[in-house]
Amino acid sequence: MSGDDTRRRLAELLVGAPVKGIVGYLGYRFFSGLFGLLPQPVMRRIGYGLGWATSFVARNRFAMTVRHQQRVQGSGVDAKLAARRAFGFYGRYWAETFWVRPRRRDAILRRTSIRGIEHLHEAVESGRGVILALPHVGNWEAAGLRATAEGARVLAVAEELGNERIVQWFIDQRNMMEIDIVIARRGSRVTRQLLARLNEGGVIALLCDRDIKGGGVEVEFFGERTTLPAGPAALADRTGAVLLPVGTHFGAGSRYDFEVTPPLEVVPGDDAGDRVQATTQVLAGVLEGIIRRHPEQWHLVGPNWPSDRL
Repeated sequence: MSGDDTRRRLAELLVGAPVKGIVGYLGYRFFSGLFGLLPQPVMRRIGYGLGWATSFVARNRFAMTVRHQQRVQGSGVDAKLAARRAFGFYGRYWAETFWVRPRRRDAILRRTSIRGIEHLHEAVESGRGVILALPHVGNWEAAGLRATAEGARVLAVAEELGNERIVQWFIDQRNMMEIDIVIARRGSRVTRQLLARLNEGGVIALLCDRDIKGGGVEVEFFGERTTLPAGPAALADRTGAVLLPVGTHFGAGSRYDFEVTPPLEVVPGDDAGDRVQATTQVLAGVLEGIIRRHPEQWHLVGPNWPSDRL
């Protein structure tokens, strides 16, 4: 299941309307208008509350989230409470998606901080192109706004949702956060567009903690074998671009705390497949550290390991 498909299905529970056709589109517009009227603190609390309430309805996804929180935090954690908080933070993410407006961008920027910003500046100045590798933590789209302010406007990939109106709505929303979008449509040349941006010395952002299409490389992730997308490592190996893992956590109150880790070098080797696999394993370890800093902000509510599907 794709990242956008997961968001779509959870949105059906959060907004109470099937995300199909004109009804789904009008549902998005309605909630965008409704949340857009709210003061930021009220919006944030309502979003969190709706997400928390959804955890009592989406029983299968809640049970899966409990498993994931146990993987990340160990057997000593109250995994059910952690899972409900994960749903709450996912609700906050959705509320912020509906709430954002161009007039609010400056206020959002003032609430952001970045640790390791020198790594991003050095990567951009190198002219080699930059690959930002992120997990689904916090509000990764808010980070796009700050990246542009730092001279690193990003190009990201979004999945085709089967509803052109909603696809365009998502594009418009992400453009408001200063993120350029390429849609992964059937027959589209996504890789070509990503390569073009990197060859120009630009920046791309890839969410890479879920193997959406099942074509990834095998790694150990939180103590269990699974697969993760090969894209970040493969593009770094192919282009020589700088590979930077990034965390995008919610901070205290309405703040955002972003972190840019030191660049990852492609693991040497004679075979490209071996290089990509080994580099993805190193990346998986860094992603684990980013997720463990605020595990309840990890928006993983579907299967991600082979044992989840048994």
